[in-house]
This record gives sequence, structure tokens and C-alpha cells, in this order.
Amino acid sequence: MKKYFFLFLGLSLFVSCSNDDNGIDPGQTPQPEPNPDNVDIDAQHFMWQAMNLWYFWQGDVPDLADDRFSSNAEYTAFLVENTDAENFYYSICNRHEEIYGSETAIDRFSFAYEDYHDLVNSLSGVSKSNGLEFNLMYQYNTGNEIFGYVLYKVPNSNASDKDIVRGEIFTRVDGVQLTDSNYLNLLFGSNDTYTLGMAHIENGGFVDDDKEVTLTKVENQIEDPILVAKTLDVNGTKVAYLMYNRFLSSFNDQLNEAFADFKAEGATELVLDMRYNPGGNVNTSRLLASMVYGTKTEEVYIRQRWNDKIQEQFTELFGPGYLEDNFASSVGENPLNSLNLSRVFVLATGDSASASELVMNGLDPYVDVIHIGGTTRGKNEFSITLVDNPDLGFPFYYYSGEKEEVESGINPNNSWGLQPLVGRNENANGFYDYTSGLAPDIVLSEDLTNLGVLGNPNEPLLARALQEITGVSAKIDLTVEMAAESFTSSRFQTPLKDNMYLDKPLPAIN
Repeated sequence: MKKYFFLFLGLSLFVSCSNDDNGIDPGQTPQPEPNPDNVDIDAQHFMWQAMNLWYFWQGDVPDLADDRFSSNAEYTAFLVENTDAENFYYSICNRHEEIYGSETAIDRFSFAYEDYHDLVNSLSGVSKSNGLEFNLMYQYNTGNEIFGYVLYKVPNSNASDKDIVRGEIFTRVDGVQLTDSNYLNLLFGSNDTYTLGMAHIENGGFVDDDKEVTLTKVENQIEDPILVAKTLDVNGTKVAYLMYNRFLSSFNDQLNEAFADFKAEGATELVLDMRYNPGGNVNTSRLLASMVYGTKTEEVYIRQRWNDKIQEQFTELFGPGYLEDNFASSVGENPLNSLNLSRVFVLATGDSASASELVMNGLDPYVDVIHIGGTTRGKNEFSITLVDNPDLGFPFYYYSGEKEEVESGINPNNSWGLQPLVGRNENANGFYDYTSGLAPDIVLSEDLTNLGVLGNPNEPLLARALQEITGVSAKIDLTVEMAAESFTSSRFQTPLKDNMYLDKPLPAIN
């Protein structure tokens, strides 16, 4: 195994030892002792050690303080207090203050997953899914009753050949009315197969239809994040349109090929549609931003800010430049295809999060980013995947390039995977404070009465962008009759959720 810098960090912060009753020596972390009831605390021990080292708000959580425990016995008693591993994890997250937009902001996005295999698969776009993507919204004047509306179908999925299309509405699952208290179980529970009861809007209300659609979740469903990539000829202007729904590194080559096609077709403008994109891989966001702006590797795309312990070690060992990610000139071994634009039209909504927002913020110092739609979700922190393998040179950090080494050392008694927030991204101008979301330049909600066809010039959000590009009024009425105001999305009910994660090797030292 390569010697990574965390071998050094481990010596100073992560020494494992057997302490006596005189207490825990400075620079050493507490270790569990046998407990009278033989409670299994492997998961809790892993969670505490991993979070004590990596967590962005480690210094703000009293129970994660380096001097929290005076002895191993006290530490063991603390772990035993909460035998539910999931509850324990969230108890040591920074969720004690509901303050947004400040240094003590509540952590809304860290999470734990009982089987790290499912978590890691989701980071590659592999999941158990029926392929129907939808949003959920409250019915008007009905208390807690809700309905779903279809966003799109994943190609080559169970839903792809079913009689259900974008814009259709459903109110029931297996004959049961959807409410805010049962939707998680009915739509995202253990039932792999369910039947949707369809409905339509009439006089501002919902009327149930006889139509039903049965869907089945299948294992290892893979979604290509590029749903639509085409070049439109609009009044003589070649406009590239990209509907991009996840930042997945496994599809970087396909993304680069899409931009090669845009270039070959003479595109001089770009509409980047990320209205349903909840985020993903940080490096993929850097590649996409470079495909928009240019292969200017001397210019900063983003800077990372870690917790005080990690930040100090990175800076001391590698200098501040290590914390900067510049624009890219290649995708793997292939040259990166860029449109070299001075402006880009971004379609983004409240379903646009993390890496989507990162592209917008990272481009902002260099490119005129015209944001059409609604205010984005507001997630400027990044995460990493942690598993219980402290023998790695980088404690607990799961990097896919080291998969065999990671899995060979996993604690067989603990399969939990963690996805904690470990840092914050800022752009070249130092701006990062968008926890309340990025506000649009041109406000336009999606209309439930006319969601349109994605990629069609008459789809309302795209039509508004084309109007801005050409200066010619849209051919359709852009008045919104019934605004789509969802409270959650099927995209946010997966292990990946709205996560922005690092997936890169840490630098080696001699």
C-alpha cells in the first residue's frame, strides 16, 4: 500500500493504545473496554473516531471534543448509553441549532447507511429502482393529503415502457390515499412492487381516475445522468441543450462526448438544465464547469475548507495550493471538450443541490451565469465516504480506486457506512454563503398544467432561456397557472440523496 499523508496524521491524532486508569494521554484517542453486559459497540466506536477526525463541525460538537473523555471507561460508558447505532450517529452530528447561513448552521445533510455496499453503489449511479422519478406535493385545502407528479422516466428501466409520462399525477398507492405520514412507507419502503392510482386536475382540485400503473423496483438499476443532449437551431443560433440529472464520475466520458458533439454542431450558446439534479461527484462538477468555460488549468475553480485539524495538516504538509481545484484540460486520458463560453443559461430549482450549485458558484467569477427557475436547495458542504477500516493509510476514508484494499480490511462486525459533511467549497472570489440557496435571475416556476416535454423548445423553462438568447418572445404563454411547489423528490429518497462528495486519492508522501 502507498504511504499516504494520513500515516503522519494518524501518528499525531489517531494513535491506538491501551490506557490505564490514570487517564488518556494527550494526542491519543479513547478506546473501548469490555463492558459488563457485552453490548456490541463496534459501530459506535467507529462512528465516534471517524467523526472526531473528519467532521467539519467537530470543534462545535462537545461530544466530539478531543478532551471529551478522561478515561477509556468513561468513553465506553458513553458508547454503551445508545445501543441504536443510527441514533448514536445523529446524536454526534451538529443538529443542535437551527440557524442557517452561519458558522454554527445545523447539519442538514450528513447521514449514515447500515450497509456501506448500498451507499457506495449509489455513488456510482447503481441502485434498486423502478426508474420513475417524481416529486411530491401537498394537495390544496386537504390537510395532510399529498400527490405525486411525474418528472421523467429513466431509459431502460422498469418504468420506461409503462403507460405513464411526464406531467401525469398520482394520488394513491395500492389503493391508499397518499399522506405526509404514509408516503415513505408506501413509495420508499420494503415493497418492491406497488400500483399507482392516477388522477387529474379539474377546477383546481384533484379527481381520481380509474387508470392504474404498476411498477417494480429492480436491483442494479443504472441511470445515465445525461437524459437529453441536443443542439437546437433557433433563428440561426446554435444552442446546445443538456439535461443533466446527476454528477456521476462513471459517466464522465459520455459527458465529454456530448460536448464534443455540441462543438461539432457549431453550438455557441448553452442551456444547462439541472432543475432536477441533486448533486454528486465534486470532480465531475469541475469537469462540467471546464466544458462550459475552458481548459484554463491555471485558474481556480473551487477552494476547500476542512475542519481545523485537517486544514492545518493539509496546509502544513502540502501548502495552500493543495486545497484548490483548478479547471481541467482532460477527462481521464482524453482531451476535454469545451465550448469556451462567456455566458451560460442554467435552469435550476429547489431540486437543484450541492454539485449543481457548485458549478454555478464556481463559474460565477468567470462566466455570466443566467439562472432561470427558482431558488436552489442551498448545500455548499462536501462529504466523503467512511467505512470501518482504520488500518488504511487514510483512516476510514473509502476511495473507489483503493476498493480491494478497503474491503479486505473492513471490520466484519460493522458494515455501517458514513457520509458526513467534512468541508465547505468556496469559489475563486471566496464566496460560499448560499445555505439559503442561489436565487434566480429570472423567476419562473414549473407549471403543473403544462410541464412540457424536456428538450422541446416549447417547454416553458427552456422557452424562456431561448427567449433570452434570441431576444424573440416565446411562442407559448409562460403564465404559470398552478406552480409546482414540491416538498420532496424521489431523487432525495436514495442513499445518494442530495450529496456532494469527494472521490479522489489523497497525496502520497515519502
